[in-house]
Amino acid sequence: MGIQIEAVVGYPINDEVERVLGLAEAVGEPVTVTFMWEGRDEAERAVLVPAATLALWEHWAPTAYPASGVEDEEPAEAEKPELAHPAEFGAFTLFRRRVGGRTAVARGGVVVAELLVPDEAHWLQEQARNVRQSFMDPKQKAAFEEFLARQASLDEQ
Repeated sequence: MGIQIEAVVGYPINDEVERVLGLAEAVGEPVTVTFMWEGRDEAERAVLVPAATLALWEHWAPTAYPASGVEDEEPAEAEKPELAHPAEFGAFTLFRRRVGGRTAVARGGVVVAELLVPDEAHWLQEQARNVRQSFMDPKQKAAFEEFLARQASLDEQ
């Protein structure tokens, strides 16, 4: 990913989380965040992706991120996150989705970023890059075909 920023948010309080969210928004690049939530033993790693960057990745990625093993489990056995109120951190509000594991980050009623699992963020970025690099818009394609038509054949060289 473009700029690599590691941010650790230990026992998040309003201004600490707000600072990290503001950093991601200002940089305009994905930020890897490690959350040490109060009352949990394990750290939670996520990639905070600005909304415009995520929209671009999802535009170019040909398919959705494959669900990991969820289709193999019985519906009753699949772990469903507990419904909770949105978490507010200063000007930002976090909305955790019950399906897919993403968390939308909103400010002033507008989604400005999303927290994704690091594997999903990496996969989306790679898929988008691969598809985008192989794409030519119609004008570029026509110009390239015209260029190739003007080239001498290998026998003439």
